[in-house]
Amino acid sequence: MTLFHRSALARAGAVALLAAGGLATVATPAHAADQADLALTPLSYELAKGVKEAKAKPFKFTVDNTRGTATAKDVTVTVETRGLKDRKVGVVVPDGCEVDGTAFRCLLGDLAGGTTEDFGVPLFSTGGRGDAGTLVVTISSATADPNLDDNTVEHDITVARPGYDLTTWVQDVYADVAVDGDEAGESGLTGVKPGDTAPLDWAVFNDGSRRATGIAYGITLPAGVTFAEVPEGCVEQELGGFAQAYCEDAGAVLRPGQFYTADVRVKVGADVTEKLLRPGFLFAAGLDAAEGRPEEEPQVASGAQRKAFAETDDGDNIAQFDVFVDLTAGPEPTPTATPTGQPTATPTAQPTASPTSGDGGTGGGSGDGGGLPVTGVQVGLIGGIGGGVLLAGGALLVLSRRRKVVLVTPGDEKPDN
Repeated sequence: MTLFHRSALARAGAVALLAAGGLATVATPAHAADQADLALTPLSYELAKGVKEAKAKPFKFTVDNTRGTATAKDVTVTVETRGLKDRKVGVVVPDGCEVDGTAFRCLLGDLAGGTTEDFGVPLFSTGGRGDAGTLVVTISSATADPNLDDNTVEHDITVARPGYDLTTWVQDVYADVAVDGDEAGESGLTGVKPGDTAPLDWAVFNDGSRRATGIAYGITLPAGVTFAEVPEGCVEQELGGFAQAYCEDAGAVLRPGQFYTADVRVKVGADVTEKLLRPGFLFAAGLDAAEGRPEEEPQVASGAQRKAFAETDDGDNIAQFDVFVDLTAGPEPTPTATPTGQPTATPTAQPTASPTSGDGGTGGGSGDGGGLPVTGVQVGLIGGIGGGVLLAGGALLVLSRRRKVVLVTPGDEKPDN
């Protein structure tokens, strides 16, 4: 999707929905019938006191279509804000959304069967701590949904004490993804050929009101995918057939509104036969104390920054992504006639395979994706061990901090509250 992208969330007034890979918190078997079956799950619960409107936190929700095999067309999100307490929180309506009284409606696009998608409702702090009321969020689509019971969530919002608040974002893997921290302007992307490598576009945002000092993150890849490149000093391992990497940058200091990323490339196995490999996971956590200096971050943490701050909301520290595979064959070479002393006919209509955009695994993250296989068994395996895998990786000791890191500042930081 290109209409809603994460980078705009960090800029004043230009807030857009967060679109990422999605997170399947509960794995369920796929239906045999050709149908879409959406479900909505909240991931964010608390907002740090002092978060400014210009750096509103996207409260993450997941739209899940893993129970269906059909593409859900024109998925729409409706947000009712009447139940929020305006003396505690405010809402930034994303660009392109339609406002109707106290509600607004945003188009997410199409969601292929067997996949998920994240979006965020931007909230900011307007007062003190405590109960901030209820946000009612509903998803719908132009495709018939046999089960509407889990399409609406009445979500309670709480304003917590000031603190840092990490939120993860990761784009689905395609061969031609632009590594820029968002999905803006990216459509019609091509799946990764078996045996080829592709970049992983990911970021860890600080959506809180205080600095985060020190960053740890872990990445778990779907079965059939391995790491081709990770930042220097990361620890790699394989557990249960899934490749994982655990990394630390103890010197990183993320101010509110900044995001952290580093170079990661993945490789699709040469023997892969599925068009969709899922899900992969990205997890991040603060180390609560900065030590040393990151390669491209000149700031040195002060004594106040070294004070341990418990994270405001760790429910949205994990993001999911999918790897799209292009199984179409390349053009076959035309046979060369071998002289035998007798006239030999030369083929004039040699068939060649042509890339396709639907079943071939190409197209944007919210494209039709028709015919993609539903990997219900794989979802169950990874969904059950994903969190444990990343926590296990967190126990690994990483001493080296020499890695290529980019810390992006969306705007001038205001003093902490």
